[in-house]
Amino acid sequence: MINNFKKPDLNAPRYREHRLGLLNAETIKEFKEKKPLYSNIDNAKLKKIIKLYNVKLWKAVIEYRDGVELPDSLGYLFIGTCSSSKTVNTNYKLSNEYGKVLQNKNWETDGNLGKIFYTNWSTKYRFKNRELWRFVACRQFKRAVAKDYPSNWTKYVTMKNKYRVAHLYDNTEYTQSALKDYNEFEI
Repeated sequence: MINNFKKPDLNAPRYREHRLGLLNAETIKEFKEKKPLYSNIDNAKLKKIIKLYNVKLWKAVIEYRDGVELPDSLGYLFIGTCSSSKTVNTNYKLSNEYGKVLQNKNWETDGNLGKIFYTNWSTKYRFKNRELWRFVACRQFKRAVAKDYPSNWTKYVTMKNKYRVAHLYDNTEYTQSALKDYNEFEI
């Protein structure tokens, strides 16, 4: 049964928590004190360089199946294919247009969803307080993944439900099956 859709009030008051971004004047000042070579670059240009690097980074994550390793051993970013959620995935644009709750079924991806994964679980990425780190994608990155995913959804890593990303690095099962018939003397 299709329920009626209640339009959201776009003029309702909103609460937004004040956030302090990483590209603020204090952080840039500290960076320039640590790296005097870059002290003559103005702040606007430095921000532009950082943003350009980040754009190139997330474009590489979309382009390559295995994702991208972040610099300074901070972790690893990749896009994974997941089965659709059990809850209702509302298509707000169509629901708003027709006045009924309509679901997004992802027919072009056989019902699968694309998600952005971040992991720092590998032994190579072990650093102090690594459990406290997380990754939140910017709006442009999310929209680029949403645009590209339906056409290239088969190239991304398939993730199982309730399967830790860390287990992707445990290749013992795969390695044992591959080495079962291996003979180093046969060419």
